[in-house]
Amino acid sequence: MTTPIRLDKRLAAQLQCSRAQAQQYIEGGWVSVDGVVVETPQTLVADEQVSLAADASTGAAEPATLLFNKPAGTDAAQVFALLQEANRSADDASGIRLLRRHFLRLEAPMPLGDADNGLLVLTQDWRVRRHLLEAGPSLEQEFMVDVEGNTSPWTLSRLTHGLRYEGRALPSCKVSWQSEQRLRFAIKDVRPGQLQHMCAEVGLQATQVRRLRIGRIGLSRMPEGQWRYLGAGQRF
Repeated sequence: MTTPIRLDKRLAAQLQCSRAQAQQYIEGGWVSVDGVVVETPQTLVADEQVSLAADASTGAAEPATLLFNKPAGTDAAQVFALLQEANRSADDASGIRLLRRHFLRLEAPMPLGDADNGLLVLTQDWRVRRHLLEAGPSLEQEFMVDVEGNTSPWTLSRLTHGLRYEGRALPSCKVSWQSEQRLRFAIKDVRPGQLQHMCAEVGLQATQVRRLRIGRIGLSRMPEGQWRYLGAGQRF
């Protein structure tokens, strides 16, 4: 039996290229071991078949941004547990090759509370993170909020203007009834817990908060618990 060696060393010898180039191929998801893509150069191989994809490139993989339909009641650990290949949406039209590295060092610049559900943006891209942190307060977000309680003729007018949360005056927003127990909010600069507080201020209890859209990016028909990539041409 052949003595196991590092995958990057084996590939470099096989391709007659440098170790650095071999590592770029592997980390880019272009190398398979017995038909399974392996992205870690330090993986040990012996008699396995090592192959390089025909369209392989040594260009650095772009950082990823994922759009996730977060189920209600999931905390950060449970969210990351759901970010796996099996839960990628069948409607993902981004054309981005799935890489294991895309699930590492993800941040959520516009978080949702653990009890909330809907659109959650998770990104490795510092440009996306900076944009959402800097422009986030000016991006309109759309929420559906299920409520219980008695309403009055002034419920909508009070929700749209004049409330305060965490010591700050809330900007005006658009609120409408979608059904007898469901409100639609089109609102900017939303903080976790804010919509529940706003409803409580007018005598309603928010039983479920669901984010549908951030700026121009929406959930579309993506099922709960699934994710898709933000495409290269998509902008918030």
